[in-house]
Amino acid sequence: MRMEALRVGLVWLRTVGLVALACLSTQPAVAGETLVVAGYGGSSEATFRTQILAPFAAQQHLRVDYIAGASASNLARLQAERDHPAIDVAILDDGPMQQATALGLCQPLQPAPVYRDVYDIATRQADDRSVGIGIVATGLAYNTAAFAHHGWPVPTSWTDLADPRYRRRVLVPSITNTYGLQTLLALAQAQGGSARDIAPGFRYLTDRVAPNVLTFETSSGKISELMQTGEVVLGVWGSGRTDALARTGFPVAFVVPKEGAQALITSACVVAGSRHAALAQALVQSLLSPPVQAILASHAGWGPVNRTVRLPPAVADTVVYGDQAVARLVPVDWKAVNPARVAWTQRWVREVER
Repeated sequence: MRMEALRVGLVWLRTVGLVALACLSTQPAVAGETLVVAGYGGSSEATFRTQILAPFAAQQHLRVDYIAGASASNLARLQAERDHPAIDVAILDDGPMQQATALGLCQPLQPAPVYRDVYDIATRQADDRSVGIGIVATGLAYNTAAFAHHGWPVPTSWTDLADPRYRRRVLVPSITNTYGLQTLLALAQAQGGSARDIAPGFRYLTDRVAPNVLTFETSSGKISELMQTGEVVLGVWGSGRTDALARTGFPVAFVVPKEGAQALITSACVVAGSRHAALAQALVQSLLSPPVQAILASHAGWGPVNRTVRLPPAVADTVVYGDQAVARLVPVDWKAVNPARVAWTQRWVREVER
């Protein structure tokens, strides 16, 4: 049965790839043009280069260059180049993307039918200058083998990070990483606070969770390594990252806490001042097409933001998928968070990672 499911899945992926190519914009490009896209590194970079951008480049008869980097570094690059932008399309976490749009680094998205199919959570703070292209849930990842060995119950709450049985075996990324910031927000909400009343989160994190934390590592590669060596048995991580590690055969599972998983939206925008704005607009629209959304789900572990996407069960079970799953996510109030983030980071350094 497993081999048959794999065979069906491969056939489905090949079909999706061919349909994605057919669905991309057919607006003619000028020969020799180069479109520059800035986005994530790692496995996401490989997916974009081979599964999405290469077909787009072939269809449009142009070259696409990809700049890999963390959202913070790509945002800094956009700021540094704002008068003469080299990047045409930026793909960032939604927090940095909200900063980019507020700074005027993104131009308005041109109307297109595909935007009508996008969930509100992917557009709610965009001001028509950016759009979510994938959804990941931030919650708890745990080593199923270690928990079974010790007879520990499956974690169910954000407050389980404070359970003394996991002392020095918990991982919480630093606040410079979106996962760490969302941990602070989730704990604040669990303790009766919010993004506008963050003190309860800091108190709980400092007094109860920090003593359990082995490291505040932010590198996904290092987090994966710490999980695999058994040094960390419980951590805050994304559903997509957790599923990618599980697919290697490692005994890890993702939990949506009872208080809700935090929504992490991967967003895209057309950079203000882009010399290839029409092509950049076409690329962003293609990222929202059902075939490309299906590729992002199967290869990157991002839940579709396009509500019309239909995924096979083997893929649907591994991502945030469908109206009910999206409705259970807790969106981040970035308009409250971003102005306070510098002060929170300074407080985190003084109190949490002291």
